[in-house]
Amino acid sequence: MTDDSEYMLTTIDNPWNPYTHWDEWQAYDIRHGHNTSGFLARVVSFSFDLSETDQDLAIKQAIDEIVKENVSGIFKKISPDEVPSPKMLTGGGVS
Repeated sequence: MTDDSEYMLTTIDNPWNPYTHWDEWQAYDIRHGHNTSGFLARVVSFSFDLSETDQDLAIKQAIDEIVKENVSGIFKKISPDEVPSPKMLTGGGVS
């Protein structure tokens, strides 16, 4: 049985919803030195020879591997219904 649910990789400290506020999520992620998208790109086994379905599977497998290993303890897998609304941190904005 395969898991066809949609999910993304994020960090436990990022207050932004990557599904609805990608730019803010990405800016926070990079500003805090996580570079989650770049890390995922390094871990995923990607090839242009793969079908779109197989590319999606490769990304899901890479996310699962990152969350399983999670050496730094900061990564988590989220689905659209798990993500809270974006919260602005106190002090005048997202730091």
